[in-house]
Amino acid sequence: MTKFKYLKTFLSALSLCAALSTTAFAGDYTVVSGDSLYKIGTLFNTSANNIMGSNNLKGTTIYPGQILKVPCDTYTVKSGDSLYLIAKRYGINLSDLRKANNKWNNIIYIGQKLNLPKINSTAGTSSNSKQPTESKPIVNYTEADLDLLSRLVTAEAQGQPYNAQVAVASVVLNRVKSSQFPNTISSVIYQKINGYYQFTPVKNGWINKAATSTAKKAAKEALYGADPSKTALFYFDDSATNEWLWSKPITARIGNMVFVK
Repeated sequence: MTKFKYLKTFLSALSLCAALSTTAFAGDYTVVSGDSLYKIGTLFNTSANNIMGSNNLKGTTIYPGQILKVPCDTYTVKSGDSLYLIAKRYGINLSDLRKANNKWNNIIYIGQKLNLPKINSTAGTSSNSKQPTESKPIVNYTEADLDLLSRLVTAEAQGQPYNAQVAVASVVLNRVKSSQFPNTISSVIYQKINGYYQFTPVKNGWINKAATSTAKKAAKEALYGADPSKTALFYFDDSATNEWLWSKPITARIGNMVFVK
């Protein structure tokens, strides 16, 4: 009888440990200047007291560089991912994703683990109750379309800021959606008006050069809704002297590139 009671107690304790492990704090967050437990708690949908308890903190004082356990799911970066696409897939605000990972540039690498703020599947909570789902592209495309769009981005904006590369792809997609232009990616890129190609790389052959991995990522980001060009239909280098282009409303300037409607 004594052995039975001991076994029962042991199993109960084991069950409790298992239950606790399923709600374990899965993410590591590195404190930055200006942080507070309240701000971090708000970001990860928890309380300051909860963070204090889970990190064995005796007070609310934290310091830059300190690593805290936080309640959130994590995501392992795969080929073709970008911060924008990950945020869109999980229904997370992009700025929250950046804050949760102290990631203020667009460089991520395969195998990198990212915190997903306000998503904690083990605790059954999510700030927006959305399940991870694949987002739909704003324009239907094939792999050949993606490759062509990526090659155009490479030819037109290699060496420019990443957002400029996304914006170049966005201009093509904005044309696809506009009644003023053809309705497919390839027909927009290869379009001639009054005998002139719309995109210089088609004329000079640079469109045939292989796309960079960054350009592919930028093109895909545009396909899934990112538009740093702010609905522009044209772009050009800021050294251009074409008065007709400069007369159009400027929607964005990124690097040396100007985007207009």
